[in-house]
Amino acid sequence: MQTHTDELLDLARRYCRVIESLEEGNRRSLAQLNEILPQLHAAMTAVGPQQEEVIDDSVDLDQRFELFSRLHRLLGDLDAYWMEYDVTPDRQEMSGSLADDLTDIYCELKHGLKRLDDSDDAGRTLGSWRTGFCKHWGQHVVDAERHLYALSARDRLY
Repeated sequence: MQTHTDELLDLARRYCRVIESLEEGNRRSLAQLNEILPQLHAAMTAVGPQQEEVIDDSVDLDQRFELFSRLHRLLGDLDAYWMEYDVTPDRQEMSGSLADDLTDIYCELKHGLKRLDDSDDAGRTLGSWRTGFCKHWGQHVVDAERHLYALSARDRLY
Protein backbone atom coordinates (compact mmCIF):
# COMPACT_ATOMS: atom_id res chain seq x y z
CA MET A 1 0.00 0.00 0.00
CA GLN A 2 2.77 2.46 0.89
CA THR A 3 4.41 2.05 -2.51
CA HIS A 4 1.13 2.88 -4.28
CA THR A 5 0.59 5.86 -1.99
CA ASP A 6 4.10 7.20 -2.61
CA GLU A 7 3.67 6.74 -6.37
CA LEU A 8 0.32 8.53 -6.32
CA LEU A 9 1.70 11.42 -4.28
CA ASP A 10 4.64 11.74 -6.66
CA LEU A 11 2.31 11.80 -9.67
CA ALA A 12 0.08 14.39 -7.99
CA ARG A 13 3.08 16.62 -7.30
CA ARG A 14 4.39 16.21 -10.86
CA TYR A 15 0.97 16.99 -12.32
CA CYS A 16 0.64 20.15 -10.21
CA ARG A 17 4.15 21.31 -11.13
CA VAL A 18 3.39 20.93 -14.84
CA ILE A 19 0.12 22.87 -14.55
CA GLU A 20 1.84 25.61 -12.55
CA SER A 21 4.62 25.89 -15.13
CA LEU A 22 2.45 26.00 -18.26
CA GLU A 23 3.43 28.89 -20.46
CA GLU A 24 2.17 30.20 -23.76
CA GLY A 25 3.66 28.36 -26.70
CA ASN A 26 5.17 25.57 -24.56
CA ARG A 27 3.47 22.47 -25.84
CA ARG A 28 6.08 20.23 -24.22
CA SER A 29 4.07 20.65 -21.01
CA LEU A 30 1.04 19.21 -22.79
CA ALA A 31 3.15 16.24 -23.87
CA GLN A 32 4.16 15.77 -20.22
CA LEU A 33 0.50 15.81 -19.20
CA ASN A 34 -0.19 13.25 -21.92
CA GLU A 35 2.33 10.99 -20.16
CA ILE A 36 1.27 11.74 -16.56
CA LEU A 37 -2.52 11.43 -16.88
CA PRO A 38 -2.65 7.70 -17.76
CA GLN A 39 -0.26 6.99 -14.88
CA LEU A 40 -2.42 9.07 -12.53
CA HIS A 41 -5.51 7.24 -13.75
CA ALA A 42 -3.89 3.85 -13.09
CA ALA A 43 -2.59 4.95 -9.67
CA MET A 44 -6.04 6.20 -8.61
CA THR A 45 -7.60 2.93 -9.74
CA ALA A 46 -5.00 1.02 -7.69
CA VAL A 47 -5.98 2.93 -4.54
CA GLY A 48 -9.23 0.95 -4.48
CA PRO A 49 -12.23 1.70 -2.32
CA GLN A 50 -11.55 3.34 1.03
CA GLN A 51 -13.05 2.18 4.30
CA GLU A 52 -15.06 5.34 4.59
CA GLU A 53 -16.16 7.77 1.94
CA VAL A 54 -14.59 11.17 2.51
CA ILE A 55 -16.24 14.22 1.05
CA ASP A 56 -14.33 17.46 1.14
CA ASP A 57 -16.37 20.33 -0.20
CA SER A 58 -14.06 23.23 0.60
CA VAL A 59 -13.60 24.94 -2.75
CA ASP A 60 -12.06 28.29 -3.61
CA LEU A 61 -14.16 29.20 -6.64
CA ASP A 62 -12.21 32.38 -7.38
CA GLN A 63 -8.90 30.51 -7.48
CA ARG A 64 -10.44 27.79 -9.63
CA PHE A 65 -11.82 30.34 -12.10
CA GLU A 66 -8.47 32.18 -12.29
CA LEU A 67 -6.67 28.94 -13.13
CA PHE A 68 -9.32 27.94 -15.67
CA SER A 69 -9.12 31.36 -17.36
CA ARG A 70 -5.32 31.20 -17.55
CA LEU A 71 -5.35 27.66 -18.98
CA HIS A 72 -8.15 28.50 -21.42
CA ARG A 73 -6.13 31.47 -22.71
CA LEU A 74 -2.88 29.46 -22.93
CA LEU A 75 -4.47 26.51 -24.71
CA GLY A 76 -6.22 28.67 -27.30
CA ASP A 77 -7.51 26.53 -30.16
CA LEU A 78 -6.34 23.33 -28.40
CA ASP A 79 -8.83 23.81 -25.57
CA ALA A 80 -12.24 22.88 -26.97
CA TYR A 81 -13.16 19.39 -28.08
CA TRP A 82 -16.22 17.45 -29.07
CA MET A 83 -17.76 15.16 -26.51
CA GLU A 84 -18.83 11.85 -27.97
CA TYR A 85 -22.49 12.72 -27.42
CA ASP A 86 -22.33 16.17 -29.02
CA VAL A 87 -24.72 16.30 -31.93
CA THR A 88 -25.72 19.73 -33.12
CA PRO A 89 -27.16 20.50 -36.51
CA ASP A 90 -24.85 23.47 -37.10
CA ARG A 91 -21.75 21.93 -35.43
CA GLN A 92 -20.96 25.30 -33.86
CA GLU A 93 -20.61 24.40 -30.17
CA MET A 94 -18.06 22.12 -28.63
CA SER A 95 -18.84 21.16 -25.06
CA GLY A 96 -15.52 19.75 -23.86
CA SER A 97 -12.79 21.96 -22.45
CA LEU A 98 -9.28 20.75 -21.70
CA ALA A 99 -8.79 23.81 -19.49
CA ASP A 100 -11.80 22.77 -17.42
CA ASP A 101 -10.55 19.18 -17.16
CA LEU A 102 -7.03 20.21 -16.15
CA THR A 103 -8.35 22.77 -13.65
CA ASP A 104 -10.63 20.32 -11.84
CA ILE A 105 -7.90 17.68 -11.63
CA TYR A 106 -5.37 20.24 -10.41
CA CYS A 107 -7.65 21.70 -7.73
CA GLU A 108 -8.48 18.27 -6.30
CA LEU A 109 -4.86 17.15 -6.23
CA LYS A 110 -3.48 20.46 -4.93
CA HIS A 111 -6.05 20.60 -2.13
CA GLY A 112 -5.07 17.11 -0.99
CA LEU A 113 -1.36 17.93 -1.14
CA LYS A 114 -1.94 21.06 0.97
CA ARG A 115 -3.87 18.97 3.51
CA LEU A 116 -0.94 16.57 3.67
CA ASP A 117 1.50 19.43 4.25
CA ASP A 118 -0.70 20.76 7.06
CA SER A 119 -1.70 17.54 8.80
CA ASP A 120 0.16 14.59 7.27
CA ASP A 121 -3.17 12.72 7.07
CA ALA A 122 -2.59 10.46 4.05
CA GLY A 123 -5.66 8.33 4.79
CA ARG A 124 -8.03 11.30 4.64
CA THR A 125 -6.33 12.64 1.52
CA LEU A 126 -6.53 9.28 -0.28
CA GLY A 127 -10.15 8.88 0.80
CA SER A 128 -11.03 12.34 -0.45
CA TRP A 129 -9.20 11.80 -3.73
CA ARG A 130 -10.81 8.39 -4.26
CA THR A 131 -14.31 9.71 -3.53
CA GLY A 132 -13.81 12.72 -5.78
CA PHE A 133 -12.23 10.58 -8.50
CA CYS A 134 -15.19 8.19 -8.56
CA LYS A 135 -17.83 10.93 -8.42
CA HIS A 136 -16.33 13.74 -10.45
CA TRP A 137 -12.73 14.35 -11.44
CA GLY A 138 -12.08 10.83 -12.76
CA GLN A 139 -14.26 11.73 -15.74
CA HIS A 140 -12.10 14.80 -16.29
CA VAL A 141 -9.02 12.55 -16.31
CA VAL A 142 -10.59 10.30 -18.95
CA ASP A 143 -11.73 13.25 -21.08
CA ALA A 144 -8.34 15.00 -20.86
CA GLU A 145 -6.54 11.75 -21.71
CA ARG A 146 -8.75 11.27 -24.77
CA HIS A 147 -8.28 14.85 -26.00
CA LEU A 148 -4.51 14.88 -25.41
CA TYR A 149 -4.22 11.54 -27.21
CA ALA A 150 -6.11 12.97 -30.19
CA LEU A 151 -3.87 16.06 -30.24
CA SER A 152 -0.78 13.85 -30.03
CA ALA A 153 -2.01 11.65 -32.89
CA ARG A 154 -2.33 14.81 -35.01
CA ASP A 155 1.16 16.03 -33.96
CA ARG A 156 -0.24 19.07 -32.16
CA LEU A 157 1.52 18.61 -28.80
CA TYR A 158 5.05 19.47 -29.94
